Amino acid sequence: MASKHKTDADADGILPICRNKRAFHEFEIFDALECGLVLTGTEVKSLRDGAGSLDEAYAKIDDGEVWLINSDIPEYSMAHRFNHKPKRPRKLLLHHREIAKFAAKAAQQGFTLVPLKMYFKKGRAKVELAVARGKKLHDKRQDQRTAAAKREIQQAMRRNR
Repeated sequence: MASKHKTDADADGILPICRNKRAFHEFEIFDALECGLVLTGTEVKSLRDGAGSLDEAYAKIDDGEVWLINSDIPEYSMAHRFNHKPKRPRKLLLHHREIAKFAAKAAQQGFTLVPLKMYFKKGRAKVELAVARGKKLHDKRQDQRTAAAKREIQQAMRRNR
C-alpha cells in the first residue's frame, strides 16, 4: 500500500518559495492582497526547485495591468534553448476592481506596490502584494528600539520562570 508523501505545505496547501524580508524593514505596510502570477514552464520548474528572489522587486500599474518588475527567477538548469530571462517583467493576475482599488492607494504621494512573499497555493504560483510607504530613518530606529525592548521583556520573563 502506498503512503502519502508529506511535503512542506501547510494545511491550506501553501508551499512557500521566497519572502521579501527587507520590505518589512524598509516599508510601512498598509494593505496586502494575493494575486496570481503569469509564468512560463521553465520559470515554474525553477520556482519548484526553491529558486527565486523578491529583493529589489516592485509592482507597477501600466495600462490597467499590474506588472512585477525586477523579481529574479534564475534559469532552470535542465532547460536549454527554451529557457526564460531571469529578470523579465511578469504580469500579475488581479480583477479590475482590485486593480482600481490598489491603483488609487498606490497613486497617492509616497506609496508604492511591494511584493511581500511568493508561494504556491494549490499548485498555482501566487504573490502577496502590499501597498506600502517608505520609512524614514527615525522610523527604522524606533522599530529597532521597540524590538529590543520586546526581546528584553521576553528574556526577563524566561529568567523569572
